[in-house]
Order: sequence, then C-alpha cells, then structure tokens
Amino acid sequence: MIKIRTAQLAAVPSHIRKNMKQIEKEAALARAEGAHILVLPEMCLTGYLIGDLWDQNAFLKECERANEKVAALSKGLTIVWGSLAVDWDLINDDGRPRKYNAAFAASNGHFIYPEGSPLPFTVKTLLPDYRCFDDRRYFTSLESLALEEGKRPEDILAPFVLPAGKEELRCGIVLCEDSWDENYRISPMSILAEKGISLFLNLSASPFTMGKDGKRHRMFSESLSRLSIPMLYVNRRGLENNGKDCYTYDGMTAAYDKDGQLIAEANPFTDERSTFYFNQENLTLAPETEMEPTDENLLLPAFRYGTSEFLKAIGASKVVIGVSGGIDSAVNAALYRSILPAENILLVNTPTRYNSELTKGLAAELAENLGCQLLTVPIGDFIDETADALEGLPLPDDTVHLTGFMKENMQARDRSSRILAALSAAFGGIFTCNANKTETTVGYGTLYGDLAGAFAATADLWKYQIYDLGRKLNAWYGRAVIPEGIFTVMPSAELSENQDVTQGKGDPLIYEYHDYLFRSFIEPWQRQTPEDILKAYANGNLEDLIGCSIIVSNIFPTAKDFIEDLEKWWNLFSGFAVAKRIQTPPLLAVSRRPYGYDLRESQLRPYYTDAYLSLKEKLLAD
Repeated sequence: MIKIRTAQLAAVPSHIRKNMKQIEKEAALARAEGAHILVLPEMCLTGYLIGDLWDQNAFLKECERANEKVAALSKGLTIVWGSLAVDWDLINDDGRPRKYNAAFAASNGHFIYPEGSPLPFTVKTLLPDYRCFDDRRYFTSLESLALEEGKRPEDILAPFVLPAGKEELRCGIVLCEDSWDENYRISPMSILAEKGISLFLNLSASPFTMGKDGKRHRMFSESLSRLSIPMLYVNRRGLENNGKDCYTYDGMTAAYDKDGQLIAEANPFTDERSTFYFNQENLTLAPETEMEPTDENLLLPAFRYGTSEFLKAIGASKVVIGVSGGIDSAVNAALYRSILPAENILLVNTPTRYNSELTKGLAAELAENLGCQLLTVPIGDFIDETADALEGLPLPDDTVHLTGFMKENMQARDRSSRILAALSAAFGGIFTCNANKTETTVGYGTLYGDLAGAFAATADLWKYQIYDLGRKLNAWYGRAVIPEGIFTVMPSAELSENQDVTQGKGDPLIYEYHDYLFRSFIEPWQRQTPEDILKAYANGNLEDLIGCSIIVSNIFPTAKDFIEDLEKWWNLFSGFAVAKRIQTPPLLAVSRRPYGYDLRESQLRPYYTDAYLSLKEKLLAD
C-alpha cells in the first residue's frame, strides 16, 4: 500500500523564498507522517499569473536553484511538484531563453527522469491561451518540442517511476490543462494511459470560477472512466492580481477512482493536507479520513477568501466604505465586516438634498447591525460652492454652465475622490469601490467618483448576484445585518429629483432584464451581438437565449421600443463604457468572463452588422 500526501499550498506570486519555506514545512510533515510520496501543485515555487516577470533571467535562475533545493529535501521521501524549467541552450519564439511549465519528481536527493527522457522533468503538453492565460507567450509546449525534434508527442510524453517505500509507482504526471483536453488535437492522458500507468497525478494552478468545479468533475469523470485509471488532482490556493483581475485559487484537492467517480475532495480555500492510500494491485485509491465532496455554493467563501487575501497582499487592515443605504454598498460593508474587526471599518454616508430619509436611515441601521462607526458628511454645500465657483467662468467661445447631469457627477466625484479618499488617508486604510457588473457594463457610474477605490470586490457580479450574496451574508451572520429594507428599496443613485426612491424612481436599468441581456454580451463562450439578440427577438425566443424569466414584450410594447433600448445600451457597452472600465480598480474575478485581463477590450466604436441593420429595417416597417 502506497501512502500519498498532498498539500494545496497558497503559492505567493513571485516570492520563491516564501514558497520554499512552505515546501520545506510540507516535506517535514510528510516525512513525519510516514508518507511515501508528497504531491504539490503546479508552479508552486513561483506562482502562475505573474506577467512578464518570466522575462527576468535572474528570476529564472533563482527558480532553478529552488528546484534543486526541493530535490535535496527528498531524503527518505519522493516529492512531486510543478515548477519552471529552463533550457539555456535554446530560445523561445520571442528570442528569450527556452522556458517550460514543467513537473518534477525527486527521491533521496536526486531528480527522477521520466522513462527514457533526457530531461529531469516532464513538459506541459497543452498550453492555454484563452481567458486570463498567456502560457504560449512564455512557455514552449511538449507538442512544440516534439515537432522541433521531428517526433510525435507520443514519443516524448512518458511516465515516471516513483520510489514508494518497498514499491514503485508507475504514474502519469500531467499539468492542469493537460486534463482539460476536449478541444485539443491530442490527449496527454490517453497517451500516458497506453504506457501502462496505474495512477494519474494532476498538478494544477486552476483559478476559481463559479461552477468550474462541476465542469471539472464531469470532464475528469468521463476521461477516467474511459481509461480505467484513478487520479489525484492537487490544486493550489492563494490569490494573484494582474492589475485588473484578482484570481483566487480554491485548492479542492480531489481523488477519482478508476471508474471516474469523485471519491474525496478537500475543503475549498483551506490549507488542508490530505493523505491517500493507493493499492496498485486493484487500482484502488482511498483517503485516510473521510473527505466528503462539497455541495456548498462557493460564492460567499470565494468572496471572503479573495477579499481577505487581497488585503493581506497590499498590507491593508483598515477600510473606509461609502454606504448609501443601497444594496451594493451594504453587501460590501457586510463582506468586509465578515473579515475585519468593527474598529477597522469606517462607514461613511454623504447625503445631499436628493438623499431620502429612508436610505439615510437604512445606512444607519446597517452600521448599527455591523457594529461599525458611521460618519455622516453632508456634501450639498461642497457641491454648491464648487458650482458657484465655476459657473460663468470664461471659455474660448462661451462661458461655463453646469447642467443638472454635470452636477450629478460632481456629487459622485466629491464623495469618492475628495471625502472617502481623505478619510481613508486619515484612517490609515483604503476606500472601496462598490460597483457591480451590470452598471460597469454600460458605464452607469462616474469615473473618478463611484468607480474609484482600491478594490472593486463585487464588480464581477450582476445585480441579481449582489442580492444573492447579500442573502448569503445574512445567513452567514445568522441574522439580518443587511436590513430587509435595503433588499426592497428601489435601486437608485439618488443624484437628482428624478431618482427619488420614495416615489418609486430609480436607476434607468430594468435589472430583471438588463442583467441577462448584458450577460449575453460577455459571458457565453459564443458571445451574443445585437444581430443575435434581434434575431431571437424576432423569432420570439429571446428569453430562452439570454436566460431571463421576465417577458420582454411586457417591457417593450413595440419593436421600436425594443430596438431603441438595445442600441442605447450596446452603444454605451461598446463605446465610452470601455474607457471607464479601463480605468476602474482591480476586481475579484469569479465569473466565466470578468472585465479586465480576462475580457480583452480595445477602445473602438459601436458596430452593427449588415444583417442586423436589414432585420431592424424590416421590423420597424412591419
């Protein structure tokens, strides 16, 4: 019986020394537990999404030295880990030293070579270049290496034979994407299965996305049941920030039997170490202690973990949050309070004459429920003084005249760029951006105003998901810290008399419809355009296409009404809203397609296809 220990390390991006200390600790614990093999995740020494740090030769050499240190730790123990490998005699397509995303194994102080290989590591075969991944920018794949040498991937990809006490384990080691092979020309797992292995080890650095664990289970189960070989999947934890998107890694180490059934799964977002026993004779894999697969919705755990990791990464322990009495700021306040003590949070309400007593009261109730100090800083006089100072100033061919819309934006900017920024400096912390994805999609937010802040924790959530997260936070607290009135009040910026919530006036968005319309622009693998939307509208199946439950004809009585609304928001989405998104703070990525580094955008002009324009003309003529 082979005893295998796993550790879902929280790799610190770029900090090889800190990651090395974690590995030293795990090796000592595994040895003390009498484990035969210790399995660690992909890129556990360097982090994964670290940008062009991969171009620094000094960093590459530091990583090579660290690999040698890990191998030296393997006295009386076999260690398997994912890391960077460099071949200084070859160059990548960019003219820099050849780099591989690789898996290593070592035992008794020495590297183990894959069977028949001249290299002391195996190279990642499938390099993703979609979503946030840029592997092909930095690394050479095993497929490319084979082509370069006039070989097939089958000629190079080989099993490892790992010492395991009195036994030897013939296993196939793959790296993350190598098991997500449904759209690739080759299947690394199928190649290895034909070479007589008894166990797969998948070393991963797979960012968290809502629903991704379910897809992983389905894909792995299908492959493993076809190949009749069990698998251990070892994923990392932690957070990586590329400047626009902050990705969490959930761990969730998992074991699958030879029939592809998920038999064990570690708790998400924890530093759990897991031990498994593997019987080579009958290919059975079993956890030492029961590890029930999670059926928990991971929305709230992901937000609590990711926000906490972001604060640690930037060294912040205090936050200032503008609270309006609306759902977005309330959810952010409750989220941060679930992480930080009350004395480290300052809530600020900044009313003008347009803010109702209802929302001001809800903001105060929220602060009391959370036990946080609330400052009320009326800004009406600030706005009036600024407006008076600017009104009538000379322009080249006119004088300054501030419209009501301009004054609305002045309020939003005063709240963030002046009040919250100054208070966060005085408090010794950061101030938050409370944006949501619906409003960010069409730029319904003021640049340098409510789109300012150090971190936009909830900006990858549609409005309906904001409400859902609020309910989950109340359940987590075990009481309604977010008052029920905040869930039921009309969403409104309250920047003018036209947004009076007491009269049922609010945002210009119908969230029950626009959430789903905007989502269809972004998140499906085959993204929808106005042409697709208008065709579905004409065919009477738009609700099915975008997944909304509201009947579209109940909102828009005529085709003219529908088209005007569609074009209004499409023009904003693909127009000036892009400029706003470019300048917004980093967000916590949880969806299939967050804005920022995941959804790559250029500043373009809105465009409509010929097919759209032809159908529009027909519908308007009917």
